[in-house]
Amino acid sequence: MGFKCGIVGLPNVGKSTLFNALTQTAAAQAANYPFCTIEPNTGLVAVPDARLQILAGIARSATIVPTQLAFVDIAGLVRGASKGEGLGNQFLAHIREVDAIVHVLRCFDNDDITHVEGRIDPASDAATVATELMLADLDSMERRFDATAKKARGGDEEAKLRLSLLERVLAALRAGRPAHSVVPAEGEGRAFAELQLLTAKPVLYVCNVEEAAAAHGNDYSAKVAAMAAAEGAGCIVVSAAIEAEVALLDDEGEREAFLADLGLHETGLARVIRAGYDLLGLVTFFTAGPKETRAWTVKKGARAPEAAGVIHTDFEKGFIRAETIGYDDYVAGRGETGAKEAGKFRLEGKEYAVRDGDVLYFRFAA
Repeated sequence: MGFKCGIVGLPNVGKSTLFNALTQTAAAQAANYPFCTIEPNTGLVAVPDARLQILAGIARSATIVPTQLAFVDIAGLVRGASKGEGLGNQFLAHIREVDAIVHVLRCFDNDDITHVEGRIDPASDAATVATELMLADLDSMERRFDATAKKARGGDEEAKLRLSLLERVLAALRAGRPAHSVVPAEGEGRAFAELQLLTAKPVLYVCNVEEAAAAHGNDYSAKVAAMAAAEGAGCIVVSAAIEAEVALLDDEGEREAFLADLGLHETGLARVIRAGYDLLGLVTFFTAGPKETRAWTVKKGARAPEAAGVIHTDFEKGFIRAETIGYDDYVAGRGETGAKEAGKFRLEGKEYAVRDGDVLYFRFAA
């Protein structure tokens, strides 16, 4: 199961600098965490999780394998992209393929780096991108509406249900509201997802600030944070310039010392990765043993058979039950045996919703 976060933004906001630092940092950590570049603009990065080391120590695992996210550096967008301006068509095609949007906003002054709009106004930049995405959604839904309406008039019951959903989505877009403002009725969730609406995707605003503001942000980032709160979006502060420097340091001790001098406890990229993980509504479960301790990713609310299927499709098909120990219970018991003795070992069935931190072993029929 793969999850993608698309990194978007106007030209010259630090989007590609951030992506390059993200992938270079991941590559530098390859001794501890697997990393690969799928394509020139796509990289898999490990999700930081301190629990892995602890579990591996208890289980005496030979290797540690973290869960991962894919980050995609999407071509810069300009005003008019929904009508094909710049690399608009390419931008829109790529963004439809991602699960969440990481929107980099320029929150720093620098006369040597020109801004495509001729001024520094991150809220306005965000509005430019949001408008283009809404216009693209509007065009797509209007074309789909006509075809669906024709089927509905012909007596197609499924088309009649979809038409009601399309009407509500179109009403929101025409009023200047994103698609995520529409709440699907019971039974409409799948149909809503199939519309592949750009403005239905969750958004994380990344405020790219100057080095001096990396620890606490600045006036620009404060305005973005307020905007994000009003929209229900995520927001973090990062200095792409700092991240680019950190990416050049191969030694973990050097990286920590460099960050400490700036008043930082971890890289901004670690926060981006974790925020992207949270943005997608994901949870982590673990498998632990002498061979390896591994983190796995599922959507929040996923049932045990679905989690088993992430490991291998045969596990889901032949699922019997899941041997389950909560992370805290596993640690307190110093492993499976201690957890069992403390009465913290559970056998869960097909309806069990996997919880973040569960240590699982799946029983299945071959």
